[in-house]
Amino acid sequence: MKISREVKVAILVISSLLLIIYLFNYLKGNNLLDSSRTLYVVYDNVEGIASSTPVTINGLSVGKVHNIAFADDNSGRIKVTLLIDSDFEFSKNSTAEFYEAGLIGGKAIAIIPANDNAENAKKGDYLVGTVKPGLTDLVNQRLTPLQGKIEAMMVSADILLTNINEVFDEQTKANFRNSVSELSATITSFKKTSNTLNTLITENQSKLNNTLSNFENASSNLASITDSIAKADLGETITELQSTISSFNAVLSSIENGEGSIGKLLKDEALYNNLKGATKEMEALLKDIKLHPKRYFRILSKKEIPYSEN
Repeated sequence: MKISREVKVAILVISSLLLIIYLFNYLKGNNLLDSSRTLYVVYDNVEGIASSTPVTINGLSVGKVHNIAFADDNSGRIKVTLLIDSDFEFSKNSTAEFYEAGLIGGKAIAIIPANDNAENAKKGDYLVGTVKPGLTDLVNQRLTPLQGKIEAMMVSADILLTNINEVFDEQTKANFRNSVSELSATITSFKKTSNTLNTLITENQSKLNNTLSNFENASSNLASITDSIAKADLGETITELQSTISSFNAVLSSIENGEGSIGKLLKDEALYNNLKGATKEMEALLKDIKLHPKRYFRILSKKEIPYSEN
């Protein structure tokens, strides 16, 4: 059977159109010859997701993002179409987690299978969409309260500096400068004194050595004297001293009791009165001798001198 030229052209055109459609869909991520499952996920924000973003299960790529568009409920949420190429079965209650795939900000979607023995996900099902905080989100979560504390600290520091400026007026600053100058002068003087002292010690090094040697000898002598005293029979000496004190106490006790001559002299009132009277008579006699000395030299005189009270 002979095929006309027109039929050949028609077949070529149709084949070309089919090839173009296949290539177009293939470039868009659709393989018309593959039995893939199309699933949907709704997110509030899909920043970082693009068509052909990989979809993984336990780290293994099982598909990719096919399309991104607004949801049909006019809520402003984003519906993401997933094209699953794998035959791996998972529950329709599984979660599609949106996460950061790397430190440079790449995003990906991971399907977390739900082991609940529910019906398997089939074409057209909606999965639960969640967002896993990435490194940037975690840093922002940490930095947000820290930023508030830093701001509060800066305000406190500003208030502190203001108060310091108010305290350090011109007079205070001048006094502070004067104090610093005086401190510098004191340090300079101390340095000069230290240099002088060093010079004095250097010049008198030999004398200091002699003094230290003499002190060492004196210490040795003192140690020898201490050893001699320690070796002496102090116990016997103390015993004798105690015996002497006991004897002296006995003598004092006998005197206190009126025993012996001294005791009787101190305790006998009659003897005391006699002595007192004799003392008075002796005083009268001495007074009379001073007033009338001639009366007591009658033995030397040839004439008898009569006694007179006056």
